[in-house]
Amino acid sequence: MQQPDFEAVLSTILDSEPRYHREAYSFLKEALDFAQKAISKASKNQVGHITARELLDGIRQYGLAQYGPMAKTVLNEWGVLTCEDFGEMVFILVEHGLLRKKESDKKDDFKGGYDFAEAFERPFRPAQGRVPMPSSDDAKVARS
Repeated sequence: MQQPDFEAVLSTILDSEPRYHREAYSFLKEALDFAQKAISKASKNQVGHITARELLDGIRQYGLAQYGPMAKTVLNEWGVLTCEDFGEMVFILVEHGLLRKKESDKKDDFKGGYDFAEAFERPFRPAQGRVPMPSSDDAKVARS
């Protein structure tokens, strides 16, 4: 069986379901590939199907690697605000034959995955407990 053309099917999806941007679906596909490769490398064998949690972890890692501190902003711009949005996208791709699912896979598997601010912004926040840089007034006092 031949794999459907991702871009052609995606155009059809976007005509009927414009909630998420084209780039969001492309990002999801790339993040899925990233997650599958990482799991395959870690387990030293080929991985096909992955769980929603494994996919969400791959999405987080891939998003941070691709967009750094702008990851949440980029995803939000594409209409992706929560892990549940990734679940919606996955199941839209399943409906159109671009992804496959197991009988046990549900959209609810994506609920409560992680908070976007924690996942995509926190890694770039300054660590707590750092000593603040001295101000110019502190430097004048130290010289006197």
